[in-house]
Amino acid sequence: MRAMDRLSGLDASFLYLETPAQLMHVCAVMVLDPSTMSEPYSFARLRDDIDDAVRDVPEFTRKLRRVPLGLDHPVWVRDKGFDIEHHVHRLALPTPGGYAELAELTAHLAGQPLDRSRPLWEMWAIEGYDDGERDGLVALFTKMHHATVDGVSGANLVSHLCSLEPGAPPMGAGQDHGGFGREPSRPELLGRAVVSTATRRPLTGVKLLAPTGKGITRTIDRARRGTAMAAPLTAPRTSFNGTITGHRAIALADLSLEEVRRVKNATGTTVNDVVLTVAGGALRSYLEDRDELPDSSLLATVPVSVREESRRSGGANKVSALFTRLGTDLEDPLERLEEMSRSNRNAKDHHQAISADSLQDWAEFAAPRTFGLAVRAYAGLRLAEKHPVVHNLVISNVPGPPVPLYVSGAQIRALYPLGPVFHGAGLNITVMSNNGRVHVGVIACRESLPDVDGLAQRFPAELSALAAAVTGRSLAVVADPERADAD
Repeated sequence: MRAMDRLSGLDASFLYLETPAQLMHVCAVMVLDPSTMSEPYSFARLRDDIDDAVRDVPEFTRKLRRVPLGLDHPVWVRDKGFDIEHHVHRLALPTPGGYAELAELTAHLAGQPLDRSRPLWEMWAIEGYDDGERDGLVALFTKMHHATVDGVSGANLVSHLCSLEPGAPPMGAGQDHGGFGREPSRPELLGRAVVSTATRRPLTGVKLLAPTGKGITRTIDRARRGTAMAAPLTAPRTSFNGTITGHRAIALADLSLEEVRRVKNATGTTVNDVVLTVAGGALRSYLEDRDELPDSSLLATVPVSVREESRRSGGANKVSALFTRLGTDLEDPLERLEEMSRSNRNAKDHHQAISADSLQDWAEFAAPRTFGLAVRAYAGLRLAEKHPVVHNLVISNVPGPPVPLYVSGAQIRALYPLGPVFHGAGLNITVMSNNGRVHVGVIACRESLPDVDGLAQRFPAELSALAAAVTGRSLAVVADPERADAD
């Protein structure tokens, strides 16, 4: 049994960042085909199968316990009253039960906060979905707080629900999940918090000063040589770069993974280069049609997993971030891909020169009360509209399963991931590959970007335009075989 499970500073930061408008959970729309099930679909069976799969997994059955006086980050403790009925719910999709109804319903669910008195996740089985090819589908809408998962760990948690064959047990079955942390007493929590505040934090701060100073010096040098990643606070302002509300809008799109790879291989770029280029083209087209296209390129924050490089053993979130320009100022898609490939190489090299744990290390200084008050003041004073734009949006690219997966015997037809949106950046685009397809999940503040579907549906057309440009010119953007083989 593990000792007390204290949240890492980065995990806890997602709790402190949360307000009624800025919700810090990650979501997904998982479209299930019940025709592959050995028995006719029933919600009760689906709920019982999920219960069996997650009951011994700490990430699904632990809850928060706050430290007295907010002196330290919260701890995870086992929910002794865990009840699957508090977490898995059932809804019927309104008539006619198509894409528009699904998008509206999931957007409403995404705008509701999670109950912090229980484990921080929910699932909604939305029955009666018709995706245009098949009716009678079930859309499983999932929500899990960012304090519990990042992109990679979230994808790994899916294995606890999914199997490789309809009748097989979930891939996570039988794994050693490490047990649950011992629940500490109130005096113990207070004592540990006092010791941490008095000793560890000051020492950690001193240790961080030298490497941080070196990192700043190297960044200045890279900027002089033109090899630094794009800088924050240099983004142009758009209609979705202001103070957000708690309302959400969701849109979904699909791309061919084969076509993405064909472009990648023909140009010597990467899947990520192609995805970001397509996103840049979709945003350019969307803003141009609304007479809102800035002269300079939009700037995206791209989360990067540092799970392999991190020296830290604890914490759910092991991420860093890089900034990249999306080439929205470039009309030619091939020219945009060329610029994207070059800037991504610089950004990757720059990012690798920074400690993998730097974001986690600095996040340890996030004081619960101070951080929370600062976030609320920032939103209340609408400061996101008064200083230079830090970044325009967040874009994530998460590798998914290359083979069919099943939940309770039902095949997953599509898996659309959805990340959080922030004050100052009310748009999030998350992309995941799945069994030969690329699923695009777009979520935004409804008031900031009301026609979110008008953006999402441009992705397939932009990929086709890029593929046509590559075929027409027969031109390799980057003569680098190693990048051509990379995903």
